[in-house]
Amino acid sequence: MHEKQLLLIPGPTPVPPSVLREHSRPMINHRGPEFKALMDEVTEGLKEIHKTEADCLILTTSGTGAMEAAVVNTLSPGDHVLAVVIGAFGDRFAKIAEAYGAKVERMDFEWGKCADVAQVAARLQADTDKSIKAVLFEQNETSTGVVNDVEGIAKAVREHGALCIVDAVSGLVAIDLKTDEWGVDIVASASQKAFMTPPGLGFVTMSERAWEAAKTAKMPKFYFDLAAAKRLAEKGQTPWTPALPQLFGLREGIRLIREEGLDNVFARHQRLGRMARAGARALGLKLLADETCASPAVTSIRAPEGLEAKALRKLALDKYGVVFAGGQGQLADSIFRIGHLGFVSETDVLTAITVLGAVLQEMGVTCDTGAALAATQSEM
Repeated sequence: MHEKQLLLIPGPTPVPPSVLREHSRPMINHRGPEFKALMDEVTEGLKEIHKTEADCLILTTSGTGAMEAAVVNTLSPGDHVLAVVIGAFGDRFAKIAEAYGAKVERMDFEWGKCADVAQVAARLQADTDKSIKAVLFEQNETSTGVVNDVEGIAKAVREHGALCIVDAVSGLVAIDLKTDEWGVDIVASASQKAFMTPPGLGFVTMSERAWEAAKTAKMPKFYFDLAAAKRLAEKGQTPWTPALPQLFGLREGIRLIREEGLDNVFARHQRLGRMARAGARALGLKLLADETCASPAVTSIRAPEGLEAKALRKLALDKYGVVFAGGQGQLADSIFRIGHLGFVSETDVLTAITVLGAVLQEMGVTCDTGAALAATQSEM
């Protein structure tokens, strides 16, 4: 039954039936009034979710494209950039800036831990000549299942005066991000995570400080020119052909988020994260992330001693139709991840723990699945 799978990866995430139905709508004129109404509606919803009054621009791209747009529209080759790295996607953010000629200084923290706000603040305070132009970091590091203290880091960045640029691709909607209140200049996010919409749309918010930086930014850009996107957005259009089915779906995804209530969405993700971690621990498994900064969107779990995470994931897929994610980068062979963001319920997490217990037993690991389910349920 290859079509019946439980997709529990941190993106792309499961898509609600009502969103899928929206993708079958007939095409409309992307230069006409219907499209303007659609763009106005989804843009307003995005600003509400980002908690910002700033511009929120919609690009036909992936999350990585949104990250790239954030960099190339506000920086110039040779600019000194501080990249706070706690995993594979923080590393990717740094590499994007390097690819366009920025002078990237990396602050690397142990994978599985969040960035130390005090250390970041101390480094910025030491930059007395204000050579650092921007600070790049993750809200939620997908590869490790760790959440950074965005509010704390953003405060340190604003006190310094650099641009605060946040990758919120896997965190937004699952985790609160008060863009304006916390002084975040640029947020990059995307459709295929907690927005419950298929891949294809990237979002970038731009504060007034970000637009000021954009006036002198000299990194090359064409497709990702946010000034062009802003000009056309004011007319309810996009510079290039938009992904209409994704926009139809996004409108419905935003409606579902509003219907549930954003605070309730945050609470559900927190609950699912606690359930997944409790169940994994009760199976005798070790978690990668510290409990103090564990992600509500994805749980990273160490494979049992002597077992390959890849083999565990393969058995879960082949026999039970449950899809767990693998590790990335230096953790590729040692962890697996359970995604529980977007269109995911308590029942899905209970199923994940049940299947995980069965797989472990079949691979010769002694565990008590019943006790693990009880532990999972205790967090509901």
